[in-house]
Amino acid sequence: MTSLFDNVSLGGLRLPNRVVMAPMSRVRSDREGLATASMATYYAQRATAGLIITEGTYPNPVGQSNPLTPGLYTPAQTDSWRQVTSAVHTNGGRVFAQLMHGGRISHPDTTGHQPVAPSAVAPREVYVFTPTGPQLAPTPRALSTAEVEGEVESFAAAARRAIVAGFDGVELHGANGYLMNQFLSGNTNLRTDRYGGSVSGHIRFAVEAVAATIDAVGADRVGLRLSPGAGVGDTVDTDIPAVYGALLAELVPLGPAYVHLAGTDDEILLGLRRAWPGTLIVNPSIPGTPVPSNRADAERWLAQGADLVAFGRAYLANPDLVERFRADLPLAVADLDTYYTGGDDGYLTYPAYAHPPLTATASV
Repeated sequence: MTSLFDNVSLGGLRLPNRVVMAPMSRVRSDREGLATASMATYYAQRATAGLIITEGTYPNPVGQSNPLTPGLYTPAQTDSWRQVTSAVHTNGGRVFAQLMHGGRISHPDTTGHQPVAPSAVAPREVYVFTPTGPQLAPTPRALSTAEVEGEVESFAAAARRAIVAGFDGVELHGANGYLMNQFLSGNTNLRTDRYGGSVSGHIRFAVEAVAATIDAVGADRVGLRLSPGAGVGDTVDTDIPAVYGALLAELVPLGPAYVHLAGTDDEILLGLRRAWPGTLIVNPSIPGTPVPSNRADAERWLAQGADLVAFGRAYLANPDLVERFRADLPLAVADLDTYYTGGDDGYLTYPAYAHPPLTATASV
């Protein structure tokens, strides 16, 4: 029987368990998108995970979604990540950088650029973070065909920088309503060139980005995160079996290290598990639900064919999550008010589980 605590191979890595720390934005970089010493401590505290996937890092200036999020675009940003990867490796961990292009989920007040997207369609009633507070996402500018090709290359270039910075690999963010997801979704991609229209057109950007990144750093170092049907950021998937089935079929010969499915229902996940013969990471959390996933969720998905299970909110307040699962210890609950407030409070201040002291027994 598959156990959450089995050793398992992932690409060129040997993981000590099947627990993955899911990517989560914490907005703790500096204003130049540099990783900080606090970020190094945060990730090192969680190094007992089989694999850590970092928060989304933007691959170019227009790809930044939120303020105070880190990048992998400039030499200074690349160098700043060395303290993070070194701290994780010193603590015995393994870490992939998530490469995230926000597309239309962005704002000129954050980047200095009009957001870009497959088509000039504004998300309906979607607010984005800006330096002056939440604002409605504006109408993006549609990328030209040549510009789409440039955005494909931006993922590959950021992956090269990630390896220079000491990461074990990268995860391309194709989920949660961001740029790659916008190409996949029917209501955000109205293009009639080779990056739209047919199913093959809708999946082309994702396939080309994965292929270019694999060419840049090797298949063993590349994963892809998807969220079919999750509907985040006003993305609507109109034919999930056709679109995502075709996407996975195109990925098989490329041989990425894994596909990471998140934020969707059991029926869709099970169908895509059957369609994907490679390593599958499942994140069973559903957006908008307050309860973090637990060990029972993980064991249920392992029994249904997942190879690894990713935990997001459970990792916020439980840096020793693997140890708590192993010993059936209670989980701490994270303070929602400190998710995105900056500073170390609610970031580095969650301790490992403290066992109650033993009490002496009187002799008779």
